[in-house]
Parts: sequence; C-alpha cells; structure tokens
Amino acid sequence: MKALPFKIPKGSTDTLIVQEDKEMVFYDKFHQHEEIQISCIILGEGSVIVGDAITDYQAGDILVFGSHVPHVLKSEPSGQESYMISVFFTKASFGADFFELPEFDDFSSFFRNSLYGMKIISEKETLKALFVQLKEEQTKMGRFMIFLNVLSLINAADIEPISSFISKKMYSDNEGNRMASVFQLVMDEFHREITLKEVAEVANMTPNAFCRYFKQRTNKTFFQFLTTIRVENVGRLLAKHKEMTIQEASYHSGFNNLSNFNKKFKEIKGVTPSVFKKQLYDSHLL
Repeated sequence: MKALPFKIPKGSTDTLIVQEDKEMVFYDKFHQHEEIQISCIILGEGSVIVGDAITDYQAGDILVFGSHVPHVLKSEPSGQESYMISVFFTKASFGADFFELPEFDDFSSFFRNSLYGMKIISEKETLKALFVQLKEEQTKMGRFMIFLNVLSLINAADIEPISSFISKKMYSDNEGNRMASVFQLVMDEFHREITLKEVAEVANMTPNAFCRYFKQRTNKTFFQFLTTIRVENVGRLLAKHKEMTIQEASYHSGFNNLSNFNKKFKEIKGVTPSVFKKQLYDSHLL
C-alpha cells in the first residue's frame, strides 16, 4: 500500500463508500485522501495523530477526518481484534452543488470542523447503531438516507477538535513514507531516549534539515511531538492500571526526570499528574 497519498477503493458507480476494517491493528501509515472519513470504533483502542495533535481513541468513539487531512490510527497491542466501520465521501460525491443547497446550510459547520479532525462527544450510542445499519443496508438509497441521518446527528452533537494546525501541503509518496517512518519510530520507541541524530537518519536528512521539515508539517518541534506522545501514554497507563504510581507511569513512558515530567504534563494536560489521577479515580466512582 502507498503511504501517502492514499486511494480509497471504490467501484466506478460508488458515490458513498462504507468500509469495514477488522484487523489486529488498523492501517498504521500516516496518510491522507481526498474523501472525508467518518469512522466508528467498534472494538480496539490506541492513539490517533492528526496534524499537530495526538489523542486516544477507544471502542465507541466516532472520529472525523476532513479531505486531505493527514492522519494515522495506531492500535494499542492487546491480542484482540480491532474493528472499525467507516464511511467515505467527498463534498462533490452527490453532485458539485449538492451540499450548497439551502437545505444543507446547517452542514457548513461540519465541513469547517472536519478540516482539523474531530472526535464526537455526544450521541455516540445512536451513531454507533446507525453505522451498524449502514454496514447491513444493501441498497444504495437506504445507505444514503442513513448517511444523511449520521451527518445530521454529528452536526448537532458536541464535538472535540483534535488538531489546531493542519499543513495545507499535499504529500508526495516519498514524503509520506518519510513521515510514516518517523511516526513509526516514535510510536514504537517513545519509552526510551530518541536522539535527533537517530530520527534524522530515519528520515534520511541532516538534523537541521529534519528540524525545519518536521516543524513545517506539524507546527511542533520533534521533541514537542515526542513529549506529547509520552504524556498521552502516561494518561493511558494511569487510566488502565489504577495501582500504578505516577512515577512508574512516567518512567515507562520515557521520562527520566520527575520534576520535568510534572512540568510537561501540566503544560499539555492543563492539570498536574496528581490532579489528573484523582479525576480518573473520581470518574470511576460515579
């Protein structure tokens, strides 16, 4: 498979593509495609990278990626199958002016928000049921009607933007493979020290050239990105292992200085690690 750009398989007469992904891990290359993607996670958990941001996903989440928005889902190894139902379409899938009709004026916010990737916060159970219906519906008209219902629900739902910056640059195959290799290294090895020299070699660039290249495409320095990955992993460990201490979680995520970790965690999460852990504990008591 090509890393970037990515082609969504479809028949010559398909305007709306419904796709099931059942694998031990989801497709794990940083990629972009013309189609807007709406995905319902049925089984599995892990991290999703969009633009300059990374966040967790888990079963029941609804994720939206806009047209040409670079993204990747990194499944958390669990020994269990990951399962996702997705729908792909473009703004012109049903005619160049279809979504310009007055009846769809309210959808303008959906298309605008999709440009930064988003996670749907409310209406998730209802949306999950609709995605299952989409998968099972055999007629194109039936799927189209369910799809419009999905769009309407998402447009009215509470959302959480994933990214604050998306590079407008279209990726070549070489660039896609380069970014995919960098992300692969980080996601696999963030628990240990990763030097600038090492990651630059993976990208086949000099350290200075790589620093400029990475910042232009993610709006973050490489080490800001690496720190974000590590902080998110700490949050995941604390959520999954109630008995784990903050110091243990930080050590297993690549931090070797507790005071520096506390500072970085608060910068990214907005609260101290101890407050974050207490919030997790309190939420499980509700």
